[in-house]
Amino acid sequence: MSIEVRTIHISKTLNTTAALTDVSTVFDAGMVHGVVGPNGAGKTTLLRLIKGLLHPTQGKCEFTYQGKVCTPQEAISRMGYFPQEPSLYPDLSVWEHLEFFRDLYNLGDKDFNKRAEELLAATGMTPFKDRPAGKLSGGMYKKLGLMSVLLNRPSLLLLDEPTIGVDPVSRQELWDIVYNVAGPEMTVILSTSYMDEAERCAKVHVLQNGHLLAAGQPHTVMENLHVTNFAELFLKHE
Repeated sequence: MSIEVRTIHISKTLNTTAALTDVSTVFDAGMVHGVVGPNGAGKTTLLRLIKGLLHPTQGKCEFTYQGKVCTPQEAISRMGYFPQEPSLYPDLSVWEHLEFFRDLYNLGDKDFNKRAEELLAATGMTPFKDRPAGKLSGGMYKKLGLMSVLLNRPSLLLLDEPTIGVDPVSRQELWDIVYNVAGPEMTVILSTSYMDEAERCAKVHVLQNGHLLAAGQPHTVMENLHVTNFAELFLKHE
């Protein structure tokens, strides 16, 4: 079962900077959500608050699992988190990384082998499973990081700008992977500063300077704010 997330009047001050201010929104279960905004909008801070890596200055995150409110600790145990720069070991091969995360997640061999082969096939990484991570291209490196997070079948997947710094073909492939693995059993929250990616999400949460400008289906948000695309939206509010 997937997890629903509610942020309730969340604010976060980092040093003397207001990274987020009074953000209230709902990340419905079983959907692909986009947290959209330019650099410095507060996207990473919001994901880190949901993950529990930061604590809010004000407000709270509320989680619902299997129709019942659960504790943050219970929700965190069912999360997968993909940071902007995944920390992989350059000398370990793709397969050795998956084995490392198998042990970390305490997966049985049968379940691990089935899941690992599925992920390798879905990402097109099967021919490269013996290649060291340090010799992978940027897009393949991101795919390996994503596979490592997906190995444990999280109920909530947090992706912090997974397509940043990769070529357009790899960006498309990473989106294909997200939609192939997402479904009613997984909620995906993905942050991006690429405005064209906002329209690929089922629901967007638009941030600007730490404030929530809007949330909803992409076309509805654009209609309500009288713009034809998300780049125009941010130019309008600059």
